[in-house]
Amino acid sequence: MLQQTRVETVIPYFEKWMLLFPKIETLAKASEREVLNAWEGLGYYSRARNLHKAAGIVVKEHGGKLPRDIDSLIKLPGIGRYTVGAVASIAFGMDEPALDGNLKRVYARLFDVAEPTDSSVGEKQLWEIASESLPMGKAGDFNQALMDLGATICVPKNPRCDDCPVREFCKAQKNGTQALRPVRKPKKDAPHHIHAAGVIVQRGRVLLAQRPSKGLLGGMWEFPNGRVEQNPAKELTKILRSEYRLKVQRKEAWGIVQHAYTHFKVTVHVFRCNMLPTSSSDNLMWVFATDLDDYPMGKVDRRIAQMVLEFLEHKRN
Repeated sequence: MLQQTRVETVIPYFEKWMLLFPKIETLAKASEREVLNAWEGLGYYSRARNLHKAAGIVVKEHGGKLPRDIDSLIKLPGIGRYTVGAVASIAFGMDEPALDGNLKRVYARLFDVAEPTDSSVGEKQLWEIASESLPMGKAGDFNQALMDLGATICVPKNPRCDDCPVREFCKAQKNGTQALRPVRKPKKDAPHHIHAAGVIVQRGRVLLAQRPSKGLLGGMWEFPNGRVEQNPAKELTKILRSEYRLKVQRKEAWGIVQHAYTHFKVTVHVFRCNMLPTSSSDNLMWVFATDLDDYPMGKVDRRIAQMVLEFLEHKRN
C-alpha cells in the first residue's frame, strides 16, 4: 500500500484491510471484487490484484507462510527487487539492500549522484551504492532508518540539512547540490483525452461494465464509455453500439467529470440514456443503485455513481 501512496493516506486503508483480511488465508479466499473494493481510492489497482494472487500462491504452495528465500519471494506476483529487499531485510533479518523513493533520494544526495535516478544507468548506480553501504547484520534497521530519514529530513523540497544526522557524510550538501538531487528525466506533457459515458437507469437498476482484468483500472467497474473527438453525444451512440452492443434513444447531458491520472488527463461528458431493447455484451451487469458501493470503481466512475444516487433521491422526493 505504501508504494505510490503517502503514509497518512494508507493508514485507514491498512486498518480496514486487516479487519477484512486478518490472515493470508482470508485474503486468498476473498473474491477479486471484495479485494478491489477494499482497495478503492488507493489507485494503481494492479497492486491489489497482485497481492490477491500472491496470497493464493502462498497458501497453495507455501503452507500459508511467506517464503524466506529470495528466489521464492521474487516469483510472487507484484514483488519486485525493492519489495524483496524490504521484506527480506526488515521482516526476515537478511542482508539485502532496498531502494524505494525515499532511499533513492537519500543515496542520490549522500553520494551526489548526477545520473537521473529514474534511468537504467542511474538506478543501477544506486543499487550498487545501496549494496556497498549495507552494514552486515543490521540491514533491516539500516534500510528502515534511511527510509525514515528520507520521509522526515531529506525530503524532496527544502531538505532539512541542518537537522540531518549524516550531514557530514553528504557529498551533495558539501557541493551545494542538495536541491538539485535527485536528478530525474524531463517529464513529457500529459495528454488530455475526452470521453463520453452513458448512464442507463431502469427500475432502480444501473448498467455497469467491467473493465478487462489487465491494464488501467483492471477488473474495476465503470459506466459504458469511450473516447470521443468532436461531438460527445453523437459519438457516444456509436460507441455504445459498437463496443457494448447497446442501442440508445434519447440522451440527456448530466455533467462533466475531470480527473488527472499519472500519465494523462481525462474529461468525461456524462449522459443519461434511454436504452432500446437489444442484446448486450458479456461484460455488462445490471446493478441495483443501492448496491453501487459494493462494486469497485475508479474516481471518475465513483463520482458518476454519486450523480446517479443524487438523481434517484431527487426523483423520489
